[in-house]
Amino acid sequence: NYEPNSWSEDSGPRENPQTGFHSYPEHIQGEKQRVRSETFGDHYSQGRQFYISQTKVEQGHMANAFVFELSKVEREDIRLRMVAHLLNMDKDLARAVATGLGIDELPAAAEAAMAPRDDLAVSDKLSILKNGPDSFHGRRVGVLTTDGVDAKLFTALKKAVEAAGANLTVVAPTIGGVKDSDGGQIPAGEKVDGGPSVLFDAVVLLPAADKVDVLAQHSPARDFVNDAFSHCKFIGYSKEALPLFTATGLDSKLDGGCLAVDSAKEAADFLIECKLLRFWAREPVVHPL
Repeated sequence: NYEPNSWSEDSGPRENPQTGFHSYPEHIQGEKQRVRSETFGDHYSQGRQFYISQTKVEQGHMANAFVFELSKVEREDIRLRMVAHLLNMDKDLARAVATGLGIDELPAAAEAAMAPRDDLAVSDKLSILKNGPDSFHGRRVGVLTTDGVDAKLFTALKKAVEAAGANLTVVAPTIGGVKDSDGGQIPAGEKVDGGPSVLFDAVVLLPAADKVDVLAQHSPARDFVNDAFSHCKFIGYSKEALPLFTATGLDSKLDGGCLAVDSAKEAADFLIECKLLRFWAREPVVHPL
């Protein structure tokens, strides 16, 4: 139902019998059959090629996805059957899924209608991470801040984000925004309770020194930091933000994806690192199982 069309006073575009699409009256002669190619019976080769073409990180995500979904399956025989099918694709994948499901002994591989091919080469074009963007353009940076934020530092960060073609959203204790150290008003795009870090591609923590302890006691603020770390996002932080890491138990786990942004240069360097989108080296730490 496309009526009424609210975007046009004359009810919007209409079909045009003169300039619109016309089917070509092609003459066809022959015998109609319903057949399937013999290779229709190959249920595993393309899946195998897709899997081996991924990075180790992506392969881990696939295994985890299988484990997550199959853990919802109540019948053990069905879980075993799925692992048996995976054995025809890739034994390492099958073992990873079996381990995640608590299966000690692998089942026999499922009987294949057609023997899977093992001569399909790795294709880098099948991987998302191998073909990732080379810029941070169009991405979102969430800045968790408070009243008293360093005005010069915030301005420098904002300029760096804009120079990268990204978008900066202020996440504050209230939707009314915050006052910076010079008394200027900074509008907020999100209240911290309703602006979790999952909404952003990278985050920056810029609290004021005399407000950070109160912020660290606020559960949504701690979740903001914890979730960003757990999701392997790049986290920029000023020296005033360190108590937030202590409150979340992350102070001893800061890694190469957690970068200080106490100057204009450090803010610019942070945005350069953000081109990678995720700090995947963190994943074994946050997801050891």
